[in-house]
Amino acid sequence: MVLKVGAAPARGPASAVPSSRPGAVFAHRESPRPRAPTAERVLLIEDDFLVATQIEAALIEAGFEIAGIGASADEAIELASSQRPVLCVMDIRLTGRRDGIEAAIDIFKANGIRCIFATAHADPEARARAEKALPLGWLQKPFSMASLVAAVRSAVCELQGQN
Repeated sequence: MVLKVGAAPARGPASAVPSSRPGAVFAHRESPRPRAPTAERVLLIEDDFLVATQIEAALIEAGFEIAGIGASADEAIELASSQRPVLCVMDIRLTGRRDGIEAAIDIFKANGIRCIFATAHADPEARARAEKALPLGWLQKPFSMASLVAAVRSAVCELQGQN
């Protein structure tokens, strides 16, 4: 089918195009949620693409801005330095030789940025190693997106001294 620019698409009886504006295509019928003028920027470090996508969508829906997404410790350190997020959501097992704990410690030492660890590897040894990064919290995988958003909100409040 060839469609000329400005021409209305063919519409059948089950068309999703609203009849009040023929030819218009809408991604959502509702207006987007208003965002706070100064949304808190969160860095997401997760090597599983699907998990990262889920977390990104949940945080954006909750009104946060994603400062960047990385999959390795080196990406985490580079993004934290260049993007200056308020905090990081950090997995421990990452792509590459270094892990999320090493990245979190380096990020904290260099930039003063703290992390929430979102991981399946929160054993006592990992928690003891991570103490140097002054973690804001721990989320044990699998976790719900609601618990993630709650943890990020709580961490932001703690960082702002509102807790």
